[in-house]
Amino acid sequence: MPLLPSLPADANIGRVYAEDPAFYMPLVEFSENVLRGPSPLSPRERELIAAYVSALNACQFCTGAHTAAAVALGVREDVIDALVANVDEAPMDEKLKPVFHFVRKLTLTPSRMVQADADAVLGAGWNEQALSHVVNVCALFSYFNRLVDGHGLVPDPALDTERGAKLASLGYLGMHGPMLEKLMVEGARHGRHGGKGESV
Repeated sequence: MPLLPSLPADANIGRVYAEDPAFYMPLVEFSENVLRGPSPLSPRERELIAAYVSALNACQFCTGAHTAAAVALGVREDVIDALVANVDEAPMDEKLKPVFHFVRKLTLTPSRMVQADADAVLGAGWNEQALSHVVNVCALFSYFNRLVDGHGLVPDPALDTERGAKLASLGYLGMHGPMLEKLMVEGARHGRHGGKGESV
């Protein structure tokens, strides 16, 4: 059950956003920029990083949804489990493997990052912008994992494919923005800062 008494048993991230739409709208916009904005990394690669970070953090809610989003964007279904087991043996482009070694270390032991970790990514042919974007995706999903688990959201694997498909097709702003904009307008009309709305 969610840890906040005001949240329904089937609450998802959209329902959390709806509790305080003006507070969360900048996060949705930032998420759209990090995951879907211009980048040396494709949306598929960024979703794969999102799912991998979530798996390392044992956040079942985010792992399921973002694995499904990565699959909807063309990633093989077995890649996440393979990455968690052994990055070097995962079925993926060799150029990506230093990226996932970097992500693993940044997620699990961030204080131990050293120049050699960055050099391995740059040496594989990625530029500094790409590495910075990798850091942002990794950091964003460590945040999201704690946002979800801190609110006590309960994963529902039956909904993962649907949620992943929506993320793949609509993006973050497209999936959550219209609902938050509507709630902010309604809140302004009634003199409220936040508000509760439908689950998405």
